[in-house]
Amino acid sequence: MVRVTSFFMGSFLVWAILVLDLVRKASGNAEGDALNALKSNLLDPNNVLQSWDATLVNPCTWFHVTCNSDNSVTRVDLGNADLSGQLVPQLGQLSNLQYLELYSNNISGKVPDELGNLTNLVSLDLYLNRLTGSIPNTLGKLGKLRFLRLNNNSLSGGIPMTLTTVATLQVLDLSNNQLKGDIPVNGSFSLFTPISYQNNPDLIQPKNNPGTLSPPPSASSGNSNTGAIAGGVAAGAALLFAAPAIALAYWRRRKPQDHFFDVPAEEDPEVHLGQLKRFSLRELQVATDNFSNKHILGRGGFGKVYKGRLADGTLVAVKRLKEERTQGGELQFQTEVEMISMAVHRNLLRLKGFCMTPTERLLVYPFMVNGSVASCLRERQESEAPLDWPIRRRIALGAARGLAYLHDHCDPKIIHRDVKAANILLDEEFEAVVGDFGLAKLMDYKDTHVTTAVRGTIGHIAPEYLSTGKSSEKTDVFGYGVMLLELITGQRAFDLARLANDDDVMLLDWVKGLLKDKKLETLVDADLHGNYEDEEVEQLIQVALLCTQGSPMERPKMSEVVRMLEGDGLAEKWEQWQKEEMFRQDFNHNMHHPNANWIVDSTSHIQPDELSGPR
Repeated sequence: MVRVTSFFMGSFLVWAILVLDLVRKASGNAEGDALNALKSNLLDPNNVLQSWDATLVNPCTWFHVTCNSDNSVTRVDLGNADLSGQLVPQLGQLSNLQYLELYSNNISGKVPDELGNLTNLVSLDLYLNRLTGSIPNTLGKLGKLRFLRLNNNSLSGGIPMTLTTVATLQVLDLSNNQLKGDIPVNGSFSLFTPISYQNNPDLIQPKNNPGTLSPPPSASSGNSNTGAIAGGVAAGAALLFAAPAIALAYWRRRKPQDHFFDVPAEEDPEVHLGQLKRFSLRELQVATDNFSNKHILGRGGFGKVYKGRLADGTLVAVKRLKEERTQGGELQFQTEVEMISMAVHRNLLRLKGFCMTPTERLLVYPFMVNGSVASCLRERQESEAPLDWPIRRRIALGAARGLAYLHDHCDPKIIHRDVKAANILLDEEFEAVVGDFGLAKLMDYKDTHVTTAVRGTIGHIAPEYLSTGKSSEKTDVFGYGVMLLELITGQRAFDLARLANDDDVMLLDWVKGLLKDKKLETLVDADLHGNYEDEEVEQLIQVALLCTQGSPMERPKMSEVVRMLEGDGLAEKWEQWQKEEMFRQDFNHNMHHPNANWIVDSTSHIQPDELSGPR
């Protein structure tokens, strides 16, 4: 009897697991079916949707589709893809969708009412299409919507009053349509200017505030006096109510602007791709004197950077990426440019615009007058003062904050993959600005595998990245640690010239050798002429060594690095690391080096085949 019961229980469990698996697959297929319905309803002359395979369990492996950790679709990026046809009501089944980007196509027909079911939607971009019909009232249910751009279509009817209840709405563009009726002024619509509605001839602009209208001509002196008194009272009341707003505007103008940089990237409506300037190739050719070699600021694995001057006199840095042409590459490039533009932080280089042609990919950045950390350390003129120690400390903290933002506050997170002194730029105040982030993603847009070609610079590349080709935020932490050593020593991460003194060519190994011999004064950049604090140098070295441990799991996160540089937790982390290193020494029977207890080669516990790199 017991065996029979056990048999039935086992069969029940197997049956339950199979049912749950089927349910899971069915739920995954629901989103795939919705997107496949969209594909079936669109003409795709460039085969942009070629990877949308309806036989797969879910669409998370398709190009131009982004999913979260639960394999649920969060983004559909199909802007500027030359698609035509109509939208489908099944789009309303993508319950976790946050970004629906279908701008600059030839899509016609109506905007489906079912889009109102996308309650997690943050951005709805359908501009530059051929859409007709009215704006659905159901869009008023999108309680998280921040960006609504329906401009340059043929939409008709009135503006739904339900949209005024979307309190999160920050960017609205309904221009260049055939809308009619009154423009709402209540709710979130009180924030928008006539630019949001221009070129809709039949739209009625809101009436002016009565307090600003001129009084009608008076019939008598008595009425004139009464009107004057009433006008004075109204003006006084208006001034009374306006005073707080004037004070707030004055406070914002006087208050330092730093607080605008640390907001989550998608909160800033100005950083969306639609707000970036799209430069023509001719503009950038003129700005750089046709990409003259005399204007080259630097060159690297991603291409060359040119100094340029725009028509209005603005100095810019134009990065000309190496040519990598592929089917659908323009769309993917534009999508990744948008991702980069959404990373907004005071310690990140802000993208001004881009240029894209069949043969060219160019990014336009502000010009950094003080160059890079590398140029200031090793290429400065004799007339220029070296970076003093307080500036180096500030650079270390600023760069750490920028990288921490990329790792922890961008969605999806951005991994730099080439952190080094040459990619840390310096503004007018010698504030660190992390540049070249996201370029690895841009340059790998033709790859279909998770593991991409190793990109980076010798001396900065983490050992696990060399051996596997897989990068993570911890590869950035390793590069940052080496960059700290560059800041302290003024030397290159990889320098064959050190062989002349029988020293290690790798900066990390060279530093460890000096620390074993307790030669701190030899380690610090001679340009500082002894003007530094020994304790602060030791602390930065400790942070650098924690960041460059051989195992990525043992390295701190960049957010932890920021806290350690701010004086929180370094002593505890360092003490813990020392104990673990001593344990490893005991385990490996290396106790015959008593003077090396606090510093051990971070690669000593990695097997030789891991160090040799890929064959």
